[in-house]
Amino acid sequence: MPNSAQSVGIVSAQRAQFDTPLLCKSGYVLPRYELVYETYGTLNSDKSNAILVCHALSGHHHVAGYYADNPKNTGWWDTMIGPGKPIDTNKFFVVGLNNLGGCHGSTGPSSVNPETGKPYGATFPLVTVEDWVESQARLADRLGIRQFAAILGGSLGGMQALQWSLSYPERVRHVLAIATAPRLTAENIAFNDVARNAILTDPDFHGGNYYEHGVVPTRGLRLARMLGHITYLSDNAMADKFGRTLRSGKLAYNYDIEFEIESYLRYQGDKFAAYFDANTYLLMTKALDYFDPAREFNDDLNKAFARAKASYLVLSFTTDWRFSPERSRAIVKSLLHNRRNVSYAEITSAHGHDSFLMQHTHYHNVMRAYLDNVASEFSA
Repeated sequence: MPNSAQSVGIVSAQRAQFDTPLLCKSGYVLPRYELVYETYGTLNSDKSNAILVCHALSGHHHVAGYYADNPKNTGWWDTMIGPGKPIDTNKFFVVGLNNLGGCHGSTGPSSVNPETGKPYGATFPLVTVEDWVESQARLADRLGIRQFAAILGGSLGGMQALQWSLSYPERVRHVLAIATAPRLTAENIAFNDVARNAILTDPDFHGGNYYEHGVVPTRGLRLARMLGHITYLSDNAMADKFGRTLRSGKLAYNYDIEFEIESYLRYQGDKFAAYFDANTYLLMTKALDYFDPAREFNDDLNKAFARAKASYLVLSFTTDWRFSPERSRAIVKSLLHNRRNVSYAEITSAHGHDSFLMQHTHYHNVMRAYLDNVASEFSA
């Protein structure tokens, strides 16, 4: 069980139902939906201390604390959020949610469509970062939060934080964009496409309607996760952790697991395939591909950020080759062009893209310093 003095303690998920139709960017209208979320800390009297945490591809609403029936199930960012931690719940009211289309309680492909009595499956719409921001804004309305003190996230979560400052510039004072990019490179889109094809070509996929067949495209999802996991790590991190170590100490001259890195990747793939939904994986990676705020401005990122009013902290990590520091610096350049208040830090880390999830002293100190300044703007 986590140290009670440093943890938000026992938490429970909450559920919000929305009956107002959501018009997705694709043109699809979702007549009703539910969002699952958790909150930590106390909302102050003028509701000025709220922070929204946006999750990455495989994330969810359980961001901090632990569940009473399973104390080992701590939130995915528990090292960052809690009393006295960088996101200090003695100062902030923190909201984490499972995005629309997710597979951890919010309405998604595996949810039952009330109009058919069957899982949505392939009929669930492809949702975008803009759609997520719209649904998150409705949740904020439900909680009585007119403006967030800060919105933050890493990777795909960082894209959502950036989009908030474009879709609702008046509703966010600070954006913390971590290990993210203004759009994916062609290489990143290529990785996502290979991962999706592993799922789409799995015989058990059944066009996305595998629920009705009582099967799961485990092989495809497993391969997709293995490929993705390689891109989240750095070469040095894999070399330091695994090197060319043999599992049995000698070569077997076959196609079974021989190297420790092979064992690790297969373990990660099997674990992921056991709890994550394949359709959700497909739509999450597509949302990554589609994010491109400069697209409607003839690829001019400066014009895209012209409507922003927030202040920003942009963070990158030296060994993150999937969302490289160069991509973060492009965001900073456009923000400076628009005379926004922006701070930038490039953190030396050996952990690749996964660095934003790690407990790293320099990284946490930068987050703490920035958010302490944010907290000084309101009364707790």
